[in-house]
Amino acid sequence: MKLPHVSRVIVFMLISLLPVCAHPAETTLSKAAYEGYAVSGDDLAAVGERIRLTGQQIRADLKDARAHLEAKKVREEAERKREAEQARQQAIKNATAQAAIRENKQRQAQEAAQARTRQETAARAEQAEREHQVALAVQRTKEDEAAKVQAAKTQTAKERAANALRAARQSVGERAFANDAGSL
Repeated sequence: MKLPHVSRVIVFMLISLLPVCAHPAETTLSKAAYEGYAVSGDDLAAVGERIRLTGQQIRADLKDARAHLEAKKVREEAERKREAEQARQQAIKNATAQAAIRENKQRQAQEAAQARTRQETAARAEQAEREHQVALAVQRTKEDEAAKVQAAKTQTAKERAANALRAARQSVGERAFANDAGSL
């Protein structure tokens, strides 16, 4: 735990106490010189009070420094949590957007496949209709040809019958057919 502010305060306090608490280190002075140096009870009480106040101030400064440190930790933790939540929200947004894009692509692919299927079905139906029309035309052509062949056969048969009738009339004569016509 780093407490640069608190350590500076403590060092300053201790330095400010040195002139009061420190005794001059005189090696050449005799005991008699110290006896003449007297400290009164009021001076000691004032020094004691000053030490007590300094101790209180140091404790208050330490308490403030701890409170600041704890507040800083709380702020940093809150900031870290907020950033983590933002990252999570962004990840959710990205995942949702990617899912939407995939869904859209799938839907477009499905629509394209359905459109192709419809086109292919329409093309097959159109081809079947053309083939049906061609088959009908072929059938009509065959029927027309068959009708012409039948008409030609009928015509040929009529012509043969007419020729046979003419030949028969010529060979028998017209009288023979006249009697037959009357009996009918």
